[in-house]
Amino acid sequence: MNMQTETLEQEQVVETLVNERNLIVFNDDVNTFDHVIESLIKICEHDVVQAEQCTTLIHYKGKCDVKRGDYDTLKPMCTGLLERGISAEIH
Repeated sequence: MNMQTETLEQEQVVETLVNERNLIVFNDDVNTFDHVIESLIKICEHDVVQAEQCTTLIHYKGKCDVKRGDYDTLKPMCTGLLERGISAEIH
């Protein structure tokens, strides 16, 4: 590997990290565990265990990063969760 290739690879890693965002779901007193679990499975493509674990973290910690990716990937997921009455933001 030459210096130019190594520099290019480092730039790509930095660019990926800068563009990567988190979809965060916040706890509320309205939505049931089942509703949040079902929403994470349908909207964020979680499996059952992952959705249950995220929902437990949301309940006890107040929030959870439920998905990581670029903004364009996370935006429709965030919108879908919001449409279901679930408090979510992209950070």
